[in-house]
Amino acid sequence: MMKDLTCVIIGGGYAGLQALKSIQKKTRGIANGRRIRFVLLDKQPGHLRKLRMFRPTATEEEIIIPWNQLTLKDVDFVQGSVASVESTEKRVRYTDSQGNDARMRYDLLVVAVGSIVREPDPDQGGIALTDPQAAEDIRERWRANLQKAAREMNPKERKRLMTIAVAGAGISGIETSAELALAMRKEAMALGLNPSEVSVYMLNAKERLLPEVSGKLRRKLEQQLIECGVTVLHNRKALREEAGSLALNNGVCLPVGLCIWTLGLIPNPGLKGMGLPLTLDGKVMVDECYRVKGMPDVYSIGDCSGIVDPRDGRATQMTCFEAGEQGLRLGSIVRADLEGRPAPSHHSAKSNMDAFTIALGQKGVFWMRKWGIDMVMTGKLPGRIKKLVEDTASMLR
Repeated sequence: MMKDLTCVIIGGGYAGLQALKSIQKKTRGIANGRRIRFVLLDKQPGHLRKLRMFRPTATEEEIIIPWNQLTLKDVDFVQGSVASVESTEKRVRYTDSQGNDARMRYDLLVVAVGSIVREPDPDQGGIALTDPQAAEDIRERWRANLQKAAREMNPKERKRLMTIAVAGAGISGIETSAELALAMRKEAMALGLNPSEVSVYMLNAKERLLPEVSGKLRRKLEQQLIECGVTVLHNRKALREEAGSLALNNGVCLPVGLCIWTLGLIPNPGLKGMGLPLTLDGKVMVDECYRVKGMPDVYSIGDCSGIVDPRDGRATQMTCFEAGEQGLRLGSIVRADLEGRPAPSHHSAKSNMDAFTIALGQKGVFWMRKWGIDMVMTGKLPGRIKKLVEDTASMLR
């Protein structure tokens, strides 16, 4: 009797989940008459819904979902943090949840460890929105500030306690700012404060929001942010927050109760010790079929991978949409490789179309540009679309 093949997926984020499901579907769990055993290896006790990281800043929402609550079938879960990939022996070395050193053999390996949020220097103050704990800390801080404001007699100090600055104006910064402005106004009213005294400033280091989108979307987005209670400051960079004062690059000091950093993503720094070939910017080196250079039967996709479109040399964006597309394609690639056939190569998901869905509280903004035609939709429907996309990407039951 032939031994089962073992396919190990490192990382249960959006890319890893999609890769797992796609390989299962394309191979039907069989390769050359041998059953494929699937193992998901992740350091978390569940799937972290990174797209909803902003939500716990405003409300008590659990964004780590236990693995058994996802639509995963025929997969073993192992909690552990990967130390290295020993490709010659075809083994993964990892530290298990009890802190023990362990090893696992593989026949196929998918590295999808994703990215982490870029953090400011420790002396820059504030709180970086990096994980669920940071989101909870943010929520506790602004709520405590509003409670102090309700007792504060000095108008200037009360205003400071009711002010938040969000440093960083990518999608994460936009969604966090809107969510906080709405939640703080509601809480202020409950505490007998004037909700119009709540100030949420979003600091955009560039001249305009989201340079890659159309002017039509930017105008709609800014209008929606104003309606949520967010003030956008363009060409403004936060330098340092100390003792309730945030220094900006134009010499102004903004009195704030809290500064939140949303500075974008960097590839998972844990890759540096894993023994994988890396690009200069710290991503795994792969070919056009996501195969890791010099490591047979090892693939890498998602934010941690240096994937380039072979047609135009364009590097892929670090987005959930791209990760999902790569995961889907990887199923076909793995099947072709197992059967000794030519595999499909990567092509950018957005080569002929741009699309964004941004949540603004219960509402949102949806934008699509195809063949030069702009379509912008605002209101509750885009909010529902985004929630549906997130639930699908997270494979919720």
